[in-house]
Amino acid sequence: MFHAFDNPGPARPLVRADWMALLARAPQELLESVLGPQAGAASRWLRAPETGLMMVQGRAGGTGERFNLGEVTVTRCALRLDEAGTKTPVGVAYVLGRSHRQAQLAALADALLQDPAQQAALDARLLVPVRQHLARRRAERMERTRSTKVDFFTVARESGAGADDEEEGA
Repeated sequence: MFHAFDNPGPARPLVRADWMALLARAPQELLESVLGPQAGAASRWLRAPETGLMMVQGRAGGTGERFNLGEVTVTRCALRLDEAGTKTPVGVAYVLGRSHRQAQLAALADALLQDPAQQAALDARLLVPVRQHLARRRAERMERTRSTKVDFFTVARESGAGADDEEEGA
């Protein structure tokens, strides 16, 4: 079943795919403020941050045939936390752009969120602010586009009313 990654919904459990989607869109400043002190945590690279291109596909009308829309720059990385005596989690991140630091912080957050003991605290300190940031950006974008809205029914009515007035006056 499809659900939005940025809307946790009532009593819905935190799922890795959801937090990875949030981390991919999280601004670096927010990741840095929460994870900056832990960024030096003992970890080792499985895949150091590297930048490349990825093909983006679209669908006509959201349901039609797929078509290649273009390429975007993506940075990815994978790291493993070094924790003695436990199953060491692997953090993976893909972020748009060229920021190696953002990818590193997102991968670290992914690895930390896999620990059930830290999940609730990180959800409150990191994922909730990211959701709020994305909601603010969405509202700003909607406000900007709302100013360009054209009500075609009103335009047609006004143009039709003007034509009737000209005919009556002739």
